[in-house]
Amino acid sequence: MTIIPIRDLKDTVEVERRCMEENGPVFVTKNGYGKLVVMDIEYFERTMGKLYEAKKVEEGLSDLKAGKIVNGDEVKRRLSEKYGL
Repeated sequence: MTIIPIRDLKDTVEVERRCMEENGPVFVTKNGYGKLVVMDIEYFERTMGKLYEAKKVEEGLSDLKAGKIVNGDEVKRRLSEKYGL
């Protein structure tokens, strides 16, 4: 984990290098307290993808608990009827 003071943001090349090296977020502090997070766009996209997947899993588990499920054979039958498979 990399932590830098806010004044170091002036050196954008160095901040970019740290993000690439860290392969994760770089935390920025102001007066000793966390203020910002800077990260490489690829890391951001991977993280957002994981969040999206976790949300979909949670939705699926909620559907399962609520009984909103369909038997696999029933799905096959419906698809066969609809698309002539």
